[in-house]
Amino acid sequence: MSNAPDLARVRNIGIAAHVDAGKTTLTERILYYAGVSHKIGEVHEGAAHMDYMAEEQAHGITITAAVTRLPWREHLIQLIDTPGHVDFTIEVERSMRVLDGCIIVLDGVRGVEPQTETVWRQRTRFRLPALFFVNKLDRPGADFSRALATVHERLGAEPVAVTVPLPDYDGTIIHLIDKTRWRFAGERGEQVDISPCDEAVWEQMRPWRESLLLAAAEMDDALAEQVLAEEEPDPDAVWAALRQAALAGKVFPCFAGSALRNQGVQPVMDSVLRLLPAPTERPPSLAHRPDGNEEWVAMEADGPLAALAFKVQMWEGRRHVFARIYRGMLKPGDDVAIPGPEGTVRHERAARLFEVDANHKIRLDQAAAGQIVLIAGLRWATTGDTLCAPGDLLWLERIETREPVLGLAIEPQSSADEGKLLEALDKLQQEDPTLRVEEDQETGQRVLRGMGELHLQIAGERLQREFHVNIRVGNPDVVTRETIEQAAEADHLFHRVIEQPDGKKLEMKAGARVAVAPLPRGAGLTVTTEPVVRPEGVQLNPLQKEAISSGAEDGLANGPATGAPLQDLAVRVLEVELAGALSSPQALRIAVAEAVRKALIRAGGRVLRPVMTTEVVVPESDVGMVMGDLQARRAVIRDTTSLGDMTIIHCDCALDRLLGYITDLRGMTHGRGQFTMTFDRFDGA
Repeated sequence: MSNAPDLARVRNIGIAAHVDAGKTTLTERILYYAGVSHKIGEVHEGAAHMDYMAEEQAHGITITAAVTRLPWREHLIQLIDTPGHVDFTIEVERSMRVLDGCIIVLDGVRGVEPQTETVWRQRTRFRLPALFFVNKLDRPGADFSRALATVHERLGAEPVAVTVPLPDYDGTIIHLIDKTRWRFAGERGEQVDISPCDEAVWEQMRPWRESLLLAAAEMDDALAEQVLAEEEPDPDAVWAALRQAALAGKVFPCFAGSALRNQGVQPVMDSVLRLLPAPTERPPSLAHRPDGNEEWVAMEADGPLAALAFKVQMWEGRRHVFARIYRGMLKPGDDVAIPGPEGTVRHERAARLFEVDANHKIRLDQAAAGQIVLIAGLRWATTGDTLCAPGDLLWLERIETREPVLGLAIEPQSSADEGKLLEALDKLQQEDPTLRVEEDQETGQRVLRGMGELHLQIAGERLQREFHVNIRVGNPDVVTRETIEQAAEADHLFHRVIEQPDGKKLEMKAGARVAVAPLPRGAGLTVTTEPVVRPEGVQLNPLQKEAISSGAEDGLANGPATGAPLQDLAVRVLEVELAGALSSPQALRIAVAEAVRKALIRAGGRVLRPVMTTEVVVPESDVGMVMGDLQARRAVIRDTTSLGDMTIIHCDCALDRLLGYITDLRGMTHGRGQFTMTFDRFDGA
């Protein structure tokens, strides 16, 4: 059993980055130095403590966000290690939603990369204070100052160095606040030798130190006077001012090192305590009440329960829910309410509570505000749901999920496994909201949709390993949308006589005229229902008005070209014609829906495919061949950037032309080429 910690000594942080920047490697060192693990698990050996899934160990990547906790200098750090691959970005999104701060890891050679930008947008949405750890400085071509320059250029953030590598990096770093030289010795870097920085080295560090002091001085007038007078400020005053600047999001402290070589990690751990906020220092969370009012929920143990379920996970075959508690206390056996759409409320019982260390769990006798816990016994709670006290209903801001862009036809190898497959797919969808299972109306096939090829591959592997379902899969099928080519109008007169079972005849009659027009990309759908009513002087009743809106939505159910969902167009109901009592709401709804469908056909459907923002990293000698291949795939080349002997090609390309691209790229570059892609928009590429 474990009791609630002192919130002032708690730090809830996440580690996030572009794929292969070294997040999990950094996490493993943090756990080792904190004494949580007695050996360092290496990602490349498939032995990382936080990558406990078989698929993570086999692929050498993080797939699911893993939660752990560790003591450090009389504080408790609750830490989430997140995936770097764009296919699993939902794991980063929902982790950022419940954290108080984060460490963003950069590759010392490449600096800010595409997925770093995605992670940064997620961090910005929740206004999380952040530290940067510039990793892999032991590699050829690594450049600490260039990495910080990419933070300023690509993220629009203000990086401020706190630790800096020596110009000829040998694993030694200089701490700019304490004016000390840190060397990391011992078998695993656990022996830290801290000594005063000699004058010759310090002369090289002065520009870095001045930048740090000027950034901190903006938050403290007394410190500013000392800096301007060129007096030596007290290190504690610098720490305090830098903390204010970091919490306000004005600057982002940066640290140097190489996690794989066990260098530079302990200063980051110390700075998590000194620069990132405790739960009580974060702004209150906005909550909505059923009566339409809003409320700010402060992080405090007193008051009715308010918690956010941010992840569902099947653990040992049983359903568990990860939740962050924002207010109040939760004990095993407590009843919780889960407000839903349109005023619905589910009531459940939290049977057991656990704290989590990767794939190990420890029973709790209670949990309080500020904690991240695992709850067993909740059958219905899902990602983004609010758990609250039954007598005090509210809901916190939900977690956004992206629409899947790639599909794969899937079926069991044996018809006897049909039920088992459906049950397994349901569990996977509960865990991962970006996985969807749909029925293809034309072929009758079951289609599993996800965020990319790797996402679907991992789902298939889990079906076979965890759920023992052997499956057959088809070729990847890219999700499409539709819009229209041009503006158009159409009308429809609905007139029908229906003979009822009692022999009486029911006559329905109504007419409608509508207009449709294309909108810019990303504008969505707009529906305007303020029609002219014929004959003049007749007023629409509320049911008829609702029927007109419903009819317009019915007509927009699918596109005229392929039946795909529609986007980026406007519909206006221009006119309706009534025939007295014959124009029932149902008749009006059908007339409007048919008029919309006719207008869409006249306007002509245009298929929109997912367009990916793509970065291709290739040796300079192979740029010509790769550029030619990308142009053959109808990619739009935006620009290129040189990075040592490598070149980064920035382009936009339709997803269907990038399926299987990694194989072709490696062939053209003798195995040295890499590429990343992030969904940008649906367009007619």
